[in-house]
Amino acid sequence: MNEKPIGITANKSKRILAVTWGDNHTSVYPFGLLRAACPCAQCRGGHHNMKSEPDAEVFAKPMDESPMTRLANVVATGSYALTLVWDDGHDYGIYNWHYLRALCPCAECRAQK
Repeated sequence: MNEKPIGITANKSKRILAVTWGDNHTSVYPFGLLRAACPCAQCRGGHHNMKSEPDAEVFAKPMDESPMTRLANVVATGSYALTLVWDDGHDYGIYNWHYLRALCPCAECRAQK
């Protein structure tokens, strides 16, 4: 598994972020999943809950369309991560490559967890 992306596209009309990884696997993330899995301390409930892997519950957490789940911008954070900026102003989550790859919602990746 290669945890470095070779392509990233955000499609606001389809409400998805697609990441193609170095091993040519493409992860397609619904905006609601990305917001539900926000890795910041505020969304995780404090620094003591910070982990390198997303919580399994995020895959079942419904996130309706709202300013909270409308992606405003995607910002590169160094060469190791993305910061997602949401329409409600939230921009604290830094989604590093390992975390994003572990968050892949496809059946193949979920079966490996």
